[in-house]
Amino acid sequence: SRHPIVRCNCQKVGGELVRNQAVWDLAKELKTLSAQDVRLTLVHGGGPQATDLQKQLGQEPNIVGGRRITDKDALQVMKMVVGGLVNVELCAALLASGLSPVGLHGASALTIQANKRPPRVVSGCGPDPIDFGWVGDVVGCNMELLRSLHEQGHTPVLACLGANKSGDVFNINADIVASQVAKALAADHLVLMTSAPGVLTDINDLSSRIPTLTRSQAKAAIADGTILGGMIPKIEEAILVMDDGVGAVHIMGEKGTLSGEISTPGSVGTALLP
Repeated sequence: SRHPIVRCNCQKVGGELVRNQAVWDLAKELKTLSAQDVRLTLVHGGGPQATDLQKQLGQEPNIVGGRRITDKDALQVMKMVVGGLVNVELCAALLASGLSPVGLHGASALTIQANKRPPRVVSGCGPDPIDFGWVGDVVGCNMELLRSLHEQGHTPVLACLGANKSGDVFNINADIVASQVAKALAADHLVLMTSAPGVLTDINDLSSRIPTLTRSQAKAAIADGTILGGMIPKIEEAILVMDDGVGAVHIMGEKGTLSGEISTPGSVGTALLP
């Protein structure tokens, strides 16, 4: 069967989610889905925690187009926070719910294989290419390992760090990691959890949520400025993986049930549909 992918967004609520009661509620719901023979793979980041630690260390976080520019010092922070603190705390919550989580990152048997991202033009950030430093692009996943874990009843929990065969480690936007893993698994559902309840026509009005979007509508919303900032890379990645076989992409916040959004797309968040 195909595998729904559930991820905690690294950019906003993903990190905050692990620090509040919501992560325990999510863990219980994931346990319920797992009991229904749904195979789950979690991907997480840790943006808020990384920003906090950078500031404590005297570093100035540099976020462009919703993505962190990662120099060597920032990469060390991401290793500590994403590969360590957040992964352990998320696994602990899942363990308490009755699941059997296994924490992984790119250097874990190349679970997330990546190459260094070349400078590129970023939507909404002008015409000049941006060098993101030690940021990677996903080029493969260790599917044998993920399938083996699923078959043994484990839940893979992937930190958004990639690696190559030379042992170089890269920070990667968690939306991208989740999307690429969903593509590799031919997932029926990719769920991106954010600080907003979905895609909003007015970022200051939480009631302006758009229930459903087609790919053409989503592209138009980026072009006309309805979709801004960190939501742009989420939508762009979602469009690409839907073209490659992912059934539906759901963008939702903490409120509302995950199972409700999956069973009735757009009822809780914003669903991107073919």
